[in-house]
Amino acid sequence: MTWNVFFAYLVLLSLISHTRGAPAADVSSSVAGRTIPLRRRGPPSDLDVYQRGQIAKYQRDSVLARYSGGQRPSRRSTGDNLLVDQSYDSGYYGSLAIGTPSVSFDVFLDTGSSDLWVAGTSCGSVCNGIPVYDPSISSSFKNTSQPFHVTYAQGEASGYIATETIEMAGFSVFNQGFAVVNDMSSGFLSTPTSGLLGLAWEPLASTQEMPLWQTLASSGAWDFPLFAVQLTRYTNDTQAQPLEPGGVLNMGYTNGSLFTGSIEYIDMTSQPTFWQVPLTSVTVQGVSIPIGTNVAAAIDTGTSNIGAPSDVIKAIYEQIPNSKAASGSWAGYYQFPCSTSVTVTFSFGGSTWAMAPADFSYTTIGSQQCIGTFFESSQSNPSWILGDSFLKNVYTVFRYDPPAVGFAALSEVAIAENGINGAAVPSATIGSATAAVTGNAASTTLQFAPAWIGLSLLFSFLHTSLV
Repeated sequence: MTWNVFFAYLVLLSLISHTRGAPAADVSSSVAGRTIPLRRRGPPSDLDVYQRGQIAKYQRDSVLARYSGGQRPSRRSTGDNLLVDQSYDSGYYGSLAIGTPSVSFDVFLDTGSSDLWVAGTSCGSVCNGIPVYDPSISSSFKNTSQPFHVTYAQGEASGYIATETIEMAGFSVFNQGFAVVNDMSSGFLSTPTSGLLGLAWEPLASTQEMPLWQTLASSGAWDFPLFAVQLTRYTNDTQAQPLEPGGVLNMGYTNGSLFTGSIEYIDMTSQPTFWQVPLTSVTVQGVSIPIGTNVAAAIDTGTSNIGAPSDVIKAIYEQIPNSKAASGSWAGYYQFPCSTSVTVTFSFGGSTWAMAPADFSYTTIGSQQCIGTFFESSQSNPSWILGDSFLKNVYTVFRYDPPAVGFAALSEVAIAENGINGAAVPSATIGSATAAVTGNAASTTLQFAPAWIGLSLLFSFLHTSLV
């Protein structure tokens, strides 16, 4: 199905919502018996996950319009950012646009940090081959002349803090604080990524700037103050390429086509910094692992694997015959026979969430030995880091107010996204912003594109698809 036909379908949905707006006033006289046969018509079967999500959004908006006096939400919106799976589940990145005129960049999504930064033109040889941001061509760039430095487990980056117009998933934020990086550890980034988008809370930001997501959530720009992530799995696909479709970042809503059942929310364990929730139980091969009490786990899309205290890691691998501590560059990890299928479950005080055996293996060393995804971590609070090895198994929601992390079971539609060979990889693109927020200001200002602009665009798609 072409995008033109898809948009034509959305137009029909929007027209339905307009003609069936508010419930009509009561009519005293009833209509005599007339029978109208009904026929269920669903969306075309060849729509992808993103298109189905857009249809679901239109249907939801129609219901809201019907039961709110015919008025659509006039001050809020939602958006999607398609992700890319880089290097066989090693990292997931999306795209955003910076400056005036806007230039698109790919950035890693990291719920374990809070800074937005991109490599600048002064980055030097360490940034060879990486698309860089040029502040000299942007009329909205402002240098605050404040230094920037941040350290991660993989390396560090430094530069200066600035403000700019940032666009992502249909939202535009004016005067958003971010960092322009002039130097970083060798190998920290690889093409096509240009930086990192921190999705944790403001207290963690080295820039001392409110994160982009938090600016949008706190301003009321979103339908709901939350974002959600679905990640794909390619690590067990022998035909996978270095870049594959990585899932989606939903902003301001949850995509019902990507999960089944209800979302189980777990309240944050402390004042929000990391996305940190209580971890109550872990099992390996059906055996309960002693993890202690008052255990906190950070939910981190920027970490590929899972970190835990060394005594817990030892207890985990004791359940796997012929496993042993790895050495050399793999110190802190364990190796085990690749022929062993390992099942792990987690609980956060409610439901039990299973991790697929494919996600227990991080990589192979030799023909028969695998490196496990669990590694020893010396961090005390939180003592656990749950990265992508776990998050590929659930639909994860990060809620701003009240602060919580939610998990839901993946739908068949989401699971089918794993390991699709030959699927198109999303590219960094620049769309039209439908909502704008002013950041770094005493009061937040929202600006929205008039609804008739969106309708006129949809009608143009309809016209094109029919001629």
